[in-house]
Amino acid sequence: MAERTRGQAQVEFIALLPVLVGLAVLALQLMAFGYSQSLADGAAEAGAVAIAGGRPAAPAARAALPGWAGSRVEVDVAGGSVEVALRPPALLPVLGGRLQAHSVAWVRTETSGG
Repeated sequence: MAERTRGQAQVEFIALLPVLVGLAVLALQLMAFGYSQSLADGAAEAGAVAIAGGRPAAPAARAALPGWAGSRVEVDVAGGSVEVALRPPALLPVLGGRLQAHSVAWVRTETSGG
């Protein structure tokens, strides 16, 4: 009887294994998104600081990102506002083009009434 029970537990574990792997991949994807959000925040802030210092914002925002993000980022500058949109690495191809971290930072400039 004990051997039958042990065999049943092994079968249940093997059946549950794809679900556990799927949950692990989902957790890693969420961590990649969180990291990308943090990077987008820092890049937007770097762009706003550049504007405050009289330098161009877009190159400063791009320089604040790691190399892998270069082809995954869009930087929009309007007045004293810097918006950064960054696509995180996709562990799940289904979510690859759908996830995007956004961040906006702004600084008061002479032309924005400040």
